[in-house]
Parts: sequence; C-alpha cells; structure tokens
Amino acid sequence: MSRSSTICIQQHPTIDLESELWQQGYSAIAGLDEAGRGAWAGPLYAAAVVLPNDAHVMDVLAGVNDSKKMTAKQRERWKDCIKAVSLDWAIGSADPQEIDRLGITAANRTAMQRAIQQLHYPPDYLLVDYIRLPDCQLPQSSLPKGDGLSLSIAAASVLAKTARDALMIDLDRRFPRYGFAQHKGYGTARHRAALQAQGTCAIHRMSFAPMKFMQR
Repeated sequence: MSRSSTICIQQHPTIDLESELWQQGYSAIAGLDEAGRGAWAGPLYAAAVVLPNDAHVMDVLAGVNDSKKMTAKQRERWKDCIKAVSLDWAIGSADPQEIDRLGITAANRTAMQRAIQQLHYPPDYLLVDYIRLPDCQLPQSSLPKGDGLSLSIAAASVLAKTARDALMIDLDRRFPRYGFAQHKGYGTARHRAALQAQGTCAIHRMSFAPMKFMQR
C-alpha cells in the first residue's frame, strides 16, 4: 500500500481542536472568522461562535463547513441551527471608512474583537482563522485554513457570511446600480463596469484598487 493511500484527508471541520482544549480545562472556546475581506465595497464582518462541550454537536451541525464550500442556500439553512445549538454567538464589523483608515488586517482584528465583546459570556480561549489578535489578552491559536479544521471557526464563517450577504442585499436597494445583491461587493466584471460607468458610492473602499486609481 502506498503512503498516499494511507493518508486520511479531512473533508469537514471537526471538534478535535475544541476537544483537546476542553480536556485542558477551557470551557468557553470561541471560534472566529470573517467575511468580506477581499471585497471592494461594504463592511467587513466577523463572527464568534462558542459551541457546547458535547460530541453530538458534530451530528447536529453535520452540514456545516467552511462557508466558501457551501452554497448560499446551504448557508441560510444552517445559520439558524448554528445559532440554536451554540452556547453563545455574536457578530462584529468594520465599516469601509475604518478599513480605509486602518488597513484591512487591522480592520479585520477590530471586527473580531468587536464580535468577542458582543458575546454574553467572556470566552476563555480563541480559535482564530489565519490571523492573531495581539491586543487581546485571551489565550488563542491562529489556524491557517481554520474554517476547514475547526467546527467552531466554520460555524463562525457561516454566520459572518450570511449576515454580511444580507446587509449587501439591503444596501443594493440604496445603491441599485452596482449589483451588490449579486456580487456582494466583490470585484466582478459587472462591478468594474458599474464603477467605470458611474464612479464610486459611499460604501466603496477607497484604498482598494480600482477605486484608489480612480482618484488619481
């Protein structure tokens, strides 16, 4: 048998990381992830999710994955289940002006810290997708592609994505000529064409290309 055939490829996030931390005595482990980091318009959203110390949560949330690997219908279907089963959850955001002023990484951290602050009960450990929160004193692990490893982070990715998508659909009514309801502010051909035809609007991130070059 070849070495490659013995490697088990993880298809869905698990609670393995959470279980190790529960065994170490941590009781409120918050998974954190963001949505909208690469968009040209709209805020960045972050969510924090604290799952219960219960092996059955894997069965209850069997359809939850990295939000990018789920369809919009799947995310909508599972968001309420995530909220119902979680011990705690919250959402924070950073608006386009903050993103322009702080930079995207600092704005990402700001949105995550706001999500943590909105939790009803303070967590005692953080599992964070990709980045670290240096201004947060809580013990934490930064996990590259964490939304594919940790169920808590994956659940947070779904809540952040569905909340931001709902806002962008709402903003499409205020700024109807850009197609925000379809592309959610990301850099599609339609979005670029709208910018060329009518310029920017109040929710564009002016520090991002191509908006930055339109100001020259």
